[in-house]
Amino acid sequence: MSVSIRTPARWVVISALTALAAACAAGPQTPPQTSPSPSDPNGQPSQVDPLAPYAPSGHAAMDAWRASFAARASANGRDAYAIRAVLEDISPLDLYLSETVTTQSAIEEQAEFAKPIWEYLRTAVSESRRVNGAELLAGSPDLWIGLENRYGVDREALVAIWGMETNFGSYIGTFDAANTLANMAVEGRRRTFAENELLALMKILERGDAVRTDFVSGWAGAMGQTQFMPTTYLTHAEDFDGDGRKDIWRNTGDALASAAHYMSMSGYEFGEPWGLEVTLPEDFDYSLADGRERRVESWQAQGVTIVDTARGAGISDGKYGELWIPAGYRGPKFLLFKNFNVFKTYNRADSYALAVGLLSDAVAGRPGLSTPWPSDLQPLSVAQVKQLQSALNDMGFDAGPVDGIAGRGTKGALRRFQAANGFIADGYPTTEMLAYVLSAASN
Repeated sequence: MSVSIRTPARWVVISALTALAAACAAGPQTPPQTSPSPSDPNGQPSQVDPLAPYAPSGHAAMDAWRASFAARASANGRDAYAIRAVLEDISPLDLYLSETVTTQSAIEEQAEFAKPIWEYLRTAVSESRRVNGAELLAGSPDLWIGLENRYGVDREALVAIWGMETNFGSYIGTFDAANTLANMAVEGRRRTFAENELLALMKILERGDAVRTDFVSGWAGAMGQTQFMPTTYLTHAEDFDGDGRKDIWRNTGDALASAAHYMSMSGYEFGEPWGLEVTLPEDFDYSLADGRERRVESWQAQGVTIVDTARGAGISDGKYGELWIPAGYRGPKFLLFKNFNVFKTYNRADSYALAVGLLSDAVAGRPGLSTPWPSDLQPLSVAQVKQLQSALNDMGFDAGPVDGIAGRGTKGALRRFQAANGFIADGYPTTEMLAYVLSAASN
């Protein structure tokens, strides 16, 4: 969960630029010799019994879970002090353990799914975010060069991820990751996931990469300016300035280097576009937008035309791309490349990855979309998407789980229904198309 601040956006940018300059000036350093040892992750006495009774949390189920998990963590080989440091001060959160909290997945509250894509993008790729991101790119050029040279990730993509995740470090959350994850484990639906993340927090303390008070997070346990889960931190966090800590909370250089390492190891292709806007001929066969990648030359033979001819000219021969039509035949269309899927390692929603891509283009000064979004259309509600999915499944079009998310499985099923019934097979779920599907299913 983000927390708003009252600092003007320009001062946030100036502060971030100052931090970038400091990180660049510091350069690689010899790690200090005073880092805590693995058995003493916070500089405290290591003679501690991880299984000794904890002070009551005020929640019986939490206390029972903690006693059990502490024993399992000890059997897993975790350091005694790290176990107690992570579990000592946990307490119940209404967000997870209130008697009135719903056990249903709150898809309705997730912007990537609840809002029409053009409304989501209006906030995610705002003018203020574009301006601030461009100012950050213009500052500390040596640092950006160093990041690109070391990790092979374009600076525009890094700034876009940074902006999307924490508004350039200004919204890192006010929760404690250990407490949040403990609550998640007690709540039960994602217990294995939460416990693995808690074990990772213990390992972070054991390695001396951070101290217990560093673990500031969002509501789901994602930490720092890069919003890393603890397991992601273990694998990808970087000590860019060589000071012996991997400080993704306060050290902007470490945070950006960590994001760059994550993206690089996820297969990011330096200098390659995430995607390109295209136009299609009037008689285009929309059923070809089926999620399959084809050579760019094959798309062009079908009449697919890249709008930005200068960037299109730089596409390497034999490159594969997927044709994506996120808002139906009236809206913008894209050829998507590998970097789009790299963006999705942060968030699996297509709308999130599109926002990162469009923001990276915006901060780089590239032109915006040539085709407007069809904002007059009324997308389906979550309940209506469930109706659509159920009806498509009943007719054998296999929309997948009835979960209210109009993802690729649902749109693919709708596309097949449209093709079989003489409609433009763009796969976009509108209220009008829902009526056709429900009518067909009832006959």
